[in-house]
Amino acid sequence: MITVTNLAIQFGKKTLYKDVNLKFTSGNIYGIIGANGAGKSTLLRAISGELEPNKGSVEMLPGERMSVLEQDHFKYDEFTVMNTVLMGHQPLWQNMKEREALYAKEEMTEEDGVRAADLEMAFAEMNGWEAESEAAQLLQNLGIKEEQHYAQMSDISNNEKVRVMLAKALFGHPDNLLLDEPTNDLDLDTVQWLEEYLSNLEQCVLVVSHDRHFLDAVSTQTVDIDFGKVTLFSGNYSFWYESSQLALRQAQNQKMKAEEKKKQLEEFIRRFSANVAKSKQTTSRKKMLEKLNVEEITPSTRKYPGIIFSMEREPGTQILEVEGLKALDADGTVLFDNVSFTIEKGQKTVFLSHNPKAMTALFEIINGNREADAGTYKWGVTITTAYLPLDNTEFFKSEMNLVDWLSQYGTGNEVMMKSFLGRMLFKDEDIQKKVCVLSGGEKMRCMIARMQLKNANCLILDTPTNHLDLESIQAFNNNLISFKGNILFASHDHEFINTVADRIIELTPKGTIDKLMSYDDYIYDESIKEKKAELYA
Repeated sequence: MITVTNLAIQFGKKTLYKDVNLKFTSGNIYGIIGANGAGKSTLLRAISGELEPNKGSVEMLPGERMSVLEQDHFKYDEFTVMNTVLMGHQPLWQNMKEREALYAKEEMTEEDGVRAADLEMAFAEMNGWEAESEAAQLLQNLGIKEEQHYAQMSDISNNEKVRVMLAKALFGHPDNLLLDEPTNDLDLDTVQWLEEYLSNLEQCVLVVSHDRHFLDAVSTQTVDIDFGKVTLFSGNYSFWYESSQLALRQAQNQKMKAEEKKKQLEEFIRRFSANVAKSKQTTSRKKMLEKLNVEEITPSTRKYPGIIFSMEREPGTQILEVEGLKALDADGTVLFDNVSFTIEKGQKTVFLSHNPKAMTALFEIINGNREADAGTYKWGVTITTAYLPLDNTEFFKSEMNLVDWLSQYGTGNEVMMKSFLGRMLFKDEDIQKKVCVLSGGEKMRCMIARMQLKNANCLILDTPTNHLDLESIQAFNNNLISFKGNILFASHDHEFINTVADRIIELTPKGTIDKLMSYDDYIYDESIKEKKAELYA
């Protein structure tokens, strides 16, 4: 259990929040949400002790252990992968090091013998004899192969280091677990494993994530950081979002009577409770809404960008035909081979692969930016495309301000460009910034504004939720659901895929799996699992 009392954090003259009083209890997973810059990661740092608050205290119960997902991926380069994970349980690791030093002595004193006996007893109580086996299982579940378990951390990729650091945080069943963006750089299968793992924990977990499906799957409570206040709500992200939107609509309806408002909210709670009971991720111990009352539901003050894609012309019946495409990586690895498909009018297709480079290669080929190693593709004559690439670095090597930058991609005047930037939540003082100094999230919002100017009837999106906050992801997601044209996309966001895609094409080195079905149905279909095992073998 973690108790936060009268916490206040201030940087210079800016107060992030004050008078924060919260109690995080065992058996609950708290999803921490808030706009970019609201202080989500800062709250975790204060709770972990990494950051000294300006006021207040953070306490755990005596004897409890806290584990944190660290962000410095080079910190453990001098250690092996296995030892890095074992260091996640510091009391056990210190015990192992002290025992090792004692047994390395040529002669042990009587005092050494007594100490060694005490260490052995403590080692057994901490499940030390099974430690390496448990660590190895975590690593395998997170996609780190057995032959890498005793490799140096300096010898593995950054993507693999992320997974090792996550294994380190999870190792040893800490009483309190703090996770900041734990799904970053994880593939969809590994995220699914992590959801199930966390859902079965009896410890106290605090998690910051931009992955809505992940938050919905694991969270029993939501901590909302909004305009200097930190508020705890029952329920997961979807409940918070939908209930706050309902409350906002009610607040805008001045004529609605209090009794009618209460009736609407109570009906909403009943409907949501029924959906929760049917959820595959919900366990019997998680009664998210048992203490919820109508007074907890309030409008959010969050602002959502105005992402609206419109088509200048209606597409014809011929969209895209692909025949026998093949792509190799720079080292000769086959990214995909024998890829053939025809996109039908109105389809929204997600492309999947165990290797994320495969989707990027496909999108670069059909956009004319890369030559295929084999095969052909042909767009219909009525099709206009707008492409959101994975890497947008080249677009922002400029000293131009936002208005001048956006004007390159449209025919409107300065007022029109400012309007598009305003929709993407850029304020007057922002639009004079040089594009080369923008943050990752700001660059992505500029790229989305650029796409809207094209009025294309086919959108091509390579991992579109990268760098976006939850509000931008939600707005993006909502508009793509209603978009009448075609969408070809890749994503690591489960909710994004499940709500947008009506067709799934998985790219493998030996061909494709092509299904007209929802993503949830796809991942649980046993025949598809068998087919994937065959194609990736």
